[in-house]
Amino acid sequence: MPRSFPRRRSLVVRLTAVSLLIALASIAATTWLAVQTTTRAIQQEQGQALSGDATIYTELLGFAAANHTWDQVGPRLRALSEQTGRRVVLTTLDRRVLGDSGGAPVTLPVKATASVDPLHVDPVLLPEAGTSGIDPRAAGPFKLPPAERERLSVLATKASACLASIGLPSQVRDSPSGRPLLTGLDPLTARYYAGKCLLFELAEPTETEQTALNSLNEAVNHCLESQGAKPVKLGLDLEVLDVAEQPIEDCLDASRREQLTPYVAPPALLFTLGPGGSPLPTFTLSRENLTRILAVTGGVLLLAVALTTLVARRLSRPLRALTEAAQQDRPAPVKSRDEVGYLAAAFNDLTARRERIEEQRKAMVSDIAHELRNPLNVIRGRLEAAEDGHLPFDRALTASLLEETVLLQHIVDDLQDLAAADAGQLRLHPEPLDAAELAGHVAAAHADRAAAAGVTLTVDATGDCALEADPVRLRQVVGNLVTNAIRHTLPGGRVTIRVSSTADEVTLAVEDTGTGIAAEDLPHVFDRFWRAEKSRSRQTGGSGLGLAIVRHLVQAHGGTVVAESEVDAGSTFTVRLPVGYRGRPA
Repeated sequence: MPRSFPRRRSLVVRLTAVSLLIALASIAATTWLAVQTTTRAIQQEQGQALSGDATIYTELLGFAAANHTWDQVGPRLRALSEQTGRRVVLTTLDRRVLGDSGGAPVTLPVKATASVDPLHVDPVLLPEAGTSGIDPRAAGPFKLPPAERERLSVLATKASACLASIGLPSQVRDSPSGRPLLTGLDPLTARYYAGKCLLFELAEPTETEQTALNSLNEAVNHCLESQGAKPVKLGLDLEVLDVAEQPIEDCLDASRREQLTPYVAPPALLFTLGPGGSPLPTFTLSRENLTRILAVTGGVLLLAVALTTLVARRLSRPLRALTEAAQQDRPAPVKSRDEVGYLAAAFNDLTARRERIEEQRKAMVSDIAHELRNPLNVIRGRLEAAEDGHLPFDRALTASLLEETVLLQHIVDDLQDLAAADAGQLRLHPEPLDAAELAGHVAAAHADRAAAAGVTLTVDATGDCALEADPVRLRQVVGNLVTNAIRHTLPGGRVTIRVSSTADEVTLAVEDTGTGIAAEDLPHVFDRFWRAEKSRSRQTGGSGLGLAIVRHLVQAHGGTVVAESEVDAGSTFTVRLPVGYRGRPA
């Protein structure tokens, strides 16, 4: 029986898919939650340490941007050490100590905490540096002298007061170069009131700034000319005043570094150590954070177990229903379209077949008792009549008793043949024979019976009909079919044994012009003790075992037998046997 459910509904496929889905979801959820929890724990526990390192780095960058040497860095290092609880050591690139917040010399780690260079700042550590990587606190030649700073401060104060009088509050803030800046203003609004509130005068570069700006502009244009680009003009905010043909960021950054180098401290290596000069401890999770991570992982595991249990119970429910049906000996009510449903259908099929077999067994016992009772009752009745003197004990009585005994022996022999066939112990003795010749012998043996019934019995053989088979059993097959055909053919009818052959098989067909078999009865003709005439009369049928024996004998030879019939037109029983013997050996 072929598999009748789609592969996508296969129990194996579904169970595998669900298991993989739960596993992947569990892994993904555990990983994500663990990463989130661990990241939060790391941020929480290292926040203080990173904050201290960032403070030290930022402060030392500011010192380097405002001083051209590290000579006065000692007090700043000690102040940072007191603030962060770290020992801070600053060295040159070749590890010569420039400053140390501690006392006794200490062995420095192989890897520095950071490199302090105001002209090459990591934008991640100091976002204000932007893409140029230059600390905005490095003013260099743009740093204003006191006189210019004072003049601009006066202008900024007046401009702020002017703006405040018209409802535009602003604040004055000094830039790293000392130039005062107005903050908190909308650019468009400030441009509208620029002429009235001295903003244009405030934006004009001072003499110091103009000198530095000219020097920077000259260096940038020299770089651009070397690249074949046209010169540009920079403003005080280092923006190009006219339209540039190509980006100038590389030349601008290089020129600014060259201009600022004499004004800032040289690059240095920063080492942050423990209070006593020992290396900082390796990061470890606290007990609280470790417990939180374990709780998250355990929760995901419990959820995965719960989902797996739910799916397993759902998938095993049909199996439990099938088990209960088997225990209660009733059909299984499973209607799933997977392996379990397929198994339930097979189980229901098996149950139905077992019930049919049980019914057939009961019917067979009843039929055997009926078939044996008839001749035994006849024998007993006639013997009792003879014993009582009602019948003479003569030749006629013995002939009648012999006939019933032969009938009884025939039934027993048939039952023995069927029992041997059912047990797989039906012994055959195959040998080469001619099927046409065998059919002729059977016709001759049944000629008298056919003549007594007024039926014409003939043989029609064509071709070479040689095969290998058991001649006794094959004669029994054809004899049973002929006997059955003669019994059901009315006087004046015809029974024909047709024999033909092909390269692979020999066909023996027994045709009659008898009463025929109804279409609804045709599937049962090879059943044991079955007769179309339900009265079981000896005048209309035999024991009901002949055709069942025919089927078993043909199957033992590796052949097939089929029946075709039409009511009032006759029947044809066709036996097909392989030329070479393919049955069970003797």
